[in-house]
Amino acid sequence: MKLVRPPLGLVIPAVAALLLAGAGALYAQLEGSERGIPPIDSTSNFEILGVDVDVSAESGERARIEGWRRAQSIGWRMLWGRTHNRPFSEAPNLSDSVLNSIVSGIVIDNEQIGPNRYIARLGVLFDRARTGQMLGVSGDVQRSAPMLVIPVMTTGSSAYSFEFRNAWQRAWAHYRTNTSSIDYVRPSGSGIDPLVLNYAQTQRRGRGWWRMLLDQYGAADIVVPELDLHRLYPGGPAVGIFTARYGPDNMFIGRFQLSARNSAEIPAMLNEGIRRLDLLYAQALQQGLLRPDPTLIIVQPPLPPPPPREEEATAPEEVGAQVVTGATTSFSVQVSTPDAGAVQQAEVSVSRATGVTSAITTSLALGGTSLMRVTFVGDSAAFQAALQAQGWQVQVVNGTTLRISR
Repeated sequence: MKLVRPPLGLVIPAVAALLLAGAGALYAQLEGSERGIPPIDSTSNFEILGVDVDVSAESGERARIEGWRRAQSIGWRMLWGRTHNRPFSEAPNLSDSVLNSIVSGIVIDNEQIGPNRYIARLGVLFDRARTGQMLGVSGDVQRSAPMLVIPVMTTGSSAYSFEFRNAWQRAWAHYRTNTSSIDYVRPSGSGIDPLVLNYAQTQRRGRGWWRMLLDQYGAADIVVPELDLHRLYPGGPAVGIFTARYGPDNMFIGRFQLSARNSAEIPAMLNEGIRRLDLLYAQALQQGLLRPDPTLIIVQPPLPPPPPREEEATAPEEVGAQVVTGATTSFSVQVSTPDAGAVQQAEVSVSRATGVTSAITTSLALGGTSLMRVTFVGDSAAFQAALQAQGWQVQVVNGTTLRISR
């Protein structure tokens, strides 16, 4: 058998073609119209879902308007009762003009319009700033550390997460998290997300890769809501088994089962599943189970002290002179800012802390959580002590990221 070496002029184009093919495959794996569902912004609204109305009127359009008006009133009572943990019937009555001023939108889950009848299941969005005063809500609500959400869906024998668009990812992207005690970090599923946030990643236990991912997405730990969807036949009844898991070790939190009569009811089943999963995670938070794993915190090595300047090295020592030593560290500080006054007060208070050289708000979120970049002379422990001396409660989120509250 004789080995024939191909000419070099043929080898180079072949290798180049293989490299281009690999680059094209990688590009196709990262880009495309079938990837990414941006999560909705839910920081400025209270949301009430599942408001059923059945109205008759002279025409279908008038019945629809009257149905929306009733949904506003019912939604207000449900929101008030849920906030105060009291019966809906005890909610104060608000006029239509007041309700129109605090309602920011109507969400249509399902509606049927007839010649003189309107039957629908609606959702009501209330403006947080205007409604909060009427609800009498004051003070900070207990919130978890930022949790990276990796929803896993199993159909048949295949399990996947952000590998491509799916109904479970869409349901989490459309879920409004403003009333939840869990601080969810929801990736969109675009860009590099399908490569690093896939089903295989949820099965890994190594902390090194998880530390990198959490630092990249600004989270402190992971929650993995799982859905095992079984269909009796295409378009027919379906059963969903929902499981709440937490952390790199896939710690089991809880499990339940829901059913849908046909494919049209599957989205509603998924929304109800997310609501109940959120309750499981909230209960785990109250029981102290959702505490950030200390093995996931990136410990920054201390910076070496700067070399002395030439004039400082040769200058004679003065009696009683004090030299401030310590490395300068940059911290990301999360703080709740319900209004503009809270932003200014937080900046002034943090800037007055001993050792702080600058405190600048880099991400403003009125009615939510703003982000402040703080430069401090010293380490993380000294920075926490300085903030506590100013009356702040300090919680370490991840590495040099802290959350403060009064």
